Amino acid sequence: MQNFWSLLKREFKLFWQNKVLRLLFIGAPLLYGILLGYVYGKGKVTDLPIVVVDEDRSEMSAKALQMFDDNEVLNITSLLYDQNNLSQIAIEKEAACVVIIPKGFEKMVLTKKYPEIVTIVNTSNVLTANYASGALQLCLGTLKAGVQMETLRKQGIPEKLLATQYEPFKTTFIKKNNRSTNYMYFLWPGVLAAVLQQVLLLGLALSFASEYENGTFKKLVKKSPSLLKLMSVKIIPYLMMSFGLWLLFWLFTFWFRIPFYDNLLPLTFVAGIFVLSVCFIGILVSIMIPNQLKATEILMVIATPSFILSGFTWPLSQMPVWVQGIANCIPLTHFLKAFRILIIEDGTLSQTTSSIWNMVIIGTICGILSYIALYLKRKSVLKEI
Repeated sequence: MQNFWSLLKREFKLFWQNKVLRLLFIGAPLLYGILLGYVYGKGKVTDLPIVVVDEDRSEMSAKALQMFDDNEVLNITSLLYDQNNLSQIAIEKEAACVVIIPKGFEKMVLTKKYPEIVTIVNTSNVLTANYASGALQLCLGTLKAGVQMETLRKQGIPEKLLATQYEPFKTTFIKKNNRSTNYMYFLWPGVLAAVLQQVLLLGLALSFASEYENGTFKKLVKKSPSLLKLMSVKIIPYLMMSFGLWLLFWLFTFWFRIPFYDNLLPLTFVAGIFVLSVCFIGILVSIMIPNQLKATEILMVIATPSFILSGFTWPLSQMPVWVQGIANCIPLTHFLKAFRILIIEDGTLSQTTSSIWNMVIIGTICGILSYIALYLKRKSVLKEI
């Protein structure tokens, strides 16, 4: 037991002496947590610039302009009265949408000639395009309803019957889970989980590879003939430091006022399994690849696209089957699914069983392969002694 603690102490010392690894493992999560927190801190997209061309200059077009101004998502940065240099102005103002109200709009509405308001949506950024076009549809839909109700009112339709005359049925949309559609609540935790996986893989890529390069692997094998002890000594420090990072991320939720309070204990349990499975992938590559740089490069290939492949921002069901197969081999995919169920959807731990078992399977397979690879490495070293 004393030998185990001395090896563990040695591992912490090796970690702390490596300035790059120390900065990477501690500095990167801290920097990303703060930086991304402030990037997405606003949570909702507001005051998106739009350009309005009011060729009508009527009372009705003025109502439409007022509605645009009252909507928190929209901000009229340029009001024009003709379409001269429209494309150039839209680019200069970085307009998400351009709204063109035609000449004679009010007159045609009143005479039921069915005029057309043209909205040009700038889809170079899909997020802002969706927000802006959705807000414009809401404003113009409200204006349509108001005009129709006013027409019916003038025809003598009683107030109680007005709504049923222009709207044959009601539609109710109830937002559940992230009701405010806050982008911060949705994206920030997922990115931090990806960062945690990345720093773990980078750190563990050096665990055995550095021993090979520095010529200390023989001494390590002599100190501890137990393979399980060797693997534990390499993994336990990262488990302990990962728990520290987990606490740091939790404190960030208070700093950025993110309401993640429920199911934290079950999520911590799931996070522990996630970290273990990632650790076993890391040491497997580190044992098999005797070069630190190559081991790091291989694990970077796994870590870099993992967030995109996880299905967190783009549904897995919409990806090709072979891509889904690759995604399911990465622990982050299953952790983010469990995170969404527990925190965003307020589910139960039992509903994350499939995700937990998938991470356990990944960790177990990589753990067994790591043991076999380490056994063969030790055997080759003992022959040389």
